Amino acid sequence: MTRFSSAGRLLSWMIGLACAFGAAVAAAEEIRITSVDIVPVEEALLLDADFDFEFTSRLEDALKQGIPLYFVVEFDLTRSRWYWFDEVVAKRTQKLRLWYHALTRQYRLSSGNLHQAFESLREAQGALSHLRGWNVAERSQVQADVVYKASLRMRLDTTELPKPFQVSALANRDWKLSSDWRRWPFSLLEPAN
Repeated sequence: MTRFSSAGRLLSWMIGLACAFGAAVAAAEEIRITSVDIVPVEEALLLDADFDFEFTSRLEDALKQGIPLYFVVEFDLTRSRWYWFDEVVAKRTQKLRLWYHALTRQYRLSSGNLHQAFESLREAQGALSHLRGWNVAERSQVQADVVYKASLRMRLDTTELPKPFQVSALANRDWKLSSDWRRWPFSLLEPAN
């Protein structure tokens, strides 16, 4: 009986330690969506979002060694249907590339044809954390007074890393930086006359 209780205590202690370590690691690798808003303009729906995250030391080292990091922001707008699968009204993806340019000692952030340079990683991370005016749908795709479900997430795209780093990313939690899907109801209300 005594042998079982000391083994049981040891097992529960190990499980508790593993859970605490897992929670600490998960907290360091999480991207949190702190605010999100869809702004209707004349012919489009524009998304503004703020993200909160920290780079792990491994990601900072990779940047300093000239390895670009690619972040993907994904947005979905769906309409529920009782008789079939949800209708996908709009689906958008934006890829952001962050890299360190050793010659100029600047961090560069690009999205499509837009390029920005920053003196420090903190400044680049600040720009990466604030998404403004992203066209996520045409206004004609959305009907007034219909409730839609909007979904948003951001993640580090490890498939864009060089092959040796992709293998390392499979087994190492330092490379897993992602948010959960944030889902919220959205409706476009027409002004009353």
